[in-house]
Amino acid sequence: MASPNLSELVTTTLRDRQGALADNVSKSNALLSTLDSRGNIDLVDGGRTIVRELEYAQNSTFQYYSGYETLDISPSDVFSAAEYTWKQAAVNVSWSGLEARVQNAGDAASIKLVANRIKNAEKTMKNEISIGIYSDGTGSGGRQITGLQSQVADDPTTGTVGGIDRSVHSFWQNQQVTNTSPTSTVELAADMRALWVACTRGTDQPDIIVSGAALYDTFWADLQAIQRVTSAGTGPKGFKSLDFRGIPVVLDGGGATGNAQDHGGGLNTNRMYFLNTEYLFWSVHSNTNMVPLEDKTAINQDATVVPLIWAGNLTGSNFSLQGVIT
Repeated sequence: MASPNLSELVTTTLRDRQGALADNVSKSNALLSTLDSRGNIDLVDGGRTIVRELEYAQNSTFQYYSGYETLDISPSDVFSAAEYTWKQAAVNVSWSGLEARVQNAGDAASIKLVANRIKNAEKTMKNEISIGIYSDGTGSGGRQITGLQSQVADDPTTGTVGGIDRSVHSFWQNQQVTNTSPTSTVELAADMRALWVACTRGTDQPDIIVSGAALYDTFWADLQAIQRVTSAGTGPKGFKSLDFRGIPVVLDGGGATGNAQDHGGGLNTNRMYFLNTEYLFWSVHSNTNMVPLEDKTAINQDATVVPLIWAGNLTGSNFSLQGVIT
């Protein structure tokens, strides 16, 4: 039997695995896995920007009254929207003419080559997106995902997120607690209690805590002293978690650095996020979610490439209920 066309095999395989590739990326990160389980992976049809509607104030006309007292019927401006730019990413599955025609001749050899190249591309996409999720968004010249380090900021009184200036609009500022001794279980416990209180409004409270290695280790050491064990079934599927007030505490380093590009940092070892994922969204373009393009043959090389592309961003609608320990 003649060897299958390698270009057709790669492109067909990527198309067949398109949903699985996107699914595997979302399940490789503790935060994305939580957003997925909540139904907050938001497929967006398109537009100049990603628009996230939000309520920034209460209706100002509420009042107690008596008898014929005049009621306040003035209009209340309570809605606004945050606008996020589209972020794009690509990873390429490539092969040379020598690999296609000689070294991988035969069906079995070609299929093995394709499977290994796609597996590598998928792993690369997982790692780089995980780094982007926890980054400050400055990697790759600002083309990186607008990560948590930017949106749930160490200094929430500065910077612009989703087009809203935090120095002007206090409703858009997240909560923050400074930890001065990462190895002190007593201090970390106090910081965690303080941040939990700051991020809680009645039944509205954090539903996942994502931590870097150093603070996670300190928290774990504190639990061991009182014979606490890892929680079962409360954390994101596939992730081991500890427990704080019924909230899963998950260790996530933000992925391994897959190449030499500037990442803008992943999840810092001395950073811990208290997140209410009801107000966080993984907004992805519905037609650009790990989608393979047509193969491209180089003009001046004996080589072929199939790009696998993605477009979207991490977005939020309420940051006053999000917090970070730094």
